[in-house]
Amino acid sequence: MFRAVDALDASFPIAASMALDLIRRPEVSEQWSSPSALPHLSVGGLACHLGRQAVRAAELLPMPTDLPTLESADNHYEQAPWVSEGTPDEESVAEGPDEADAARGPADLHARSAHALEVVGDLLSGGAARAVVPIPWQGWSLRRGDFLLTRQLEIVVHSDDLAVSVGLPTPEFPADVFDPVRDLLVRLAVRRRGQSALISALSRSERARDISAF
Repeated sequence: MFRAVDALDASFPIAASMALDLIRRPEVSEQWSSPSALPHLSVGGLACHLGRQAVRAAELLPMPTDLPTLESADNHYEQAPWVSEGTPDEESVAEGPDEADAARGPADLHARSAHALEVVGDLLSGGAARAVVPIPWQGWSLRRGDFLLTRQLEIVVHSDDLAVSVGLPTPEFPADVFDPVRDLLVRLAVRRRGQSALISALSRSERARDISAF
């Protein structure tokens, strides 16, 4: 029987592959040390954050867990502390893993991301990926489909950030990658901003309001 998780098993490697294609673009390597479109983060740091989504999946998909399991990806973003903390300050960005990884250079990122993508593909196609996946730094687990959706959202959002940072067109993701992310962002935006704000922003330019999901 086809299940929603099967669709995400198929779409996540596509999303990660497209992210890898973007990371490998010469414009990214050429502007590696330049500021990105995100505060305090270099282009290289942003590229490493994007590439880490496949690396995280490769690490966590086969890992057993006894952490409590949240009901949905929506709950993950509703409870994650970073959502309510706002934009990270310069010190926390500098001390985080993104800039540390960027110091190792583009070639290292390309190799790590390509290897992770291969591992993820094997895990998902070979049945070794767990049905419930831990997110140890948050203290909870997600069902595999929800976990992959959170990584897919990160890829879609940060691909836009990286493309804008280096003057490239944002990748056009296929519907099976983009649509679940779009729907999740809409649900999160409605929860945070309310139905009226979303309706006004999408249908009434003269009274559009902030509808950021985060």
